[in-house]
Amino acid sequence: MLDTRKIEEIAKNITSALPSYLIAIREDIEKYIHTALTATFDRLDLVTREEFDIQTQVMHRIREKLEELERVIAELEH
Repeated sequence: MLDTRKIEEIAKNITSALPSYLIAIREDIEKYIHTALTATFDRLDLVTREEFDIQTQVMHRIREKLEELERVIAELEH
C-alpha cells in the first residue's frame, strides 16, 4: 500500500492546478481524487520501497548461497 501522505500530496497538487472558479469545490474535488487514487493504487498491488529493498537484499543473499552451492557441487564432481 502506498503511503497515504503521498496520495494526499498528489491530490493537493492536482487540485492546486484547478482554475479559480473551481476553488469553492476544491475540498470535494480533493477528497474525490484522494479516493480515486487510493482505489487505483490498491488495485495495482504495489509494494513500498522499504518492502522492495528488503526483498532485494533477500534475493541477493539467496543468489550468493546458490553460487556457493554451485561451486561446492562442481568441486565434488571433480
